[in-house]
Amino acid sequence: MSLYQINKGVSKPIVFKGLKAQYIAYLAIGLVVLLIGFAILYICGLSLWVILPLIVGLGTALFVTVFRLSHKFGEHGLSKHLAKKQLPEYLTFRSRQLFINLKK
Repeated sequence: MSLYQINKGVSKPIVFKGLKAQYIAYLAIGLVVLLIGFAILYICGLSLWVILPLIVGLGTALFVTVFRLSHKFGEHGLSKHLAKKQLPEYLTFRSRQLFINLKK
């Protein structure tokens, strides 16, 4: 008799520390931007006493925002929410020609 391994959860989204799917990428991109911002400000000669609170504050805001979006919208909810905002409230037709010229 053959034994087959069952692959459970093959199509499940990636979850890391509560972050789902694309939010992991959003957090990674945000952290890279913060690192580059820190490097630019440090090279420009700003004091570390100015840079560190700024970067820590922005990093905290980034983490809070990304985790809040991840828990509120889930895997695909944010893209659906943004797509729904693009839809018009209603359609206005100023003439009947569109409907008269429809082919059956």
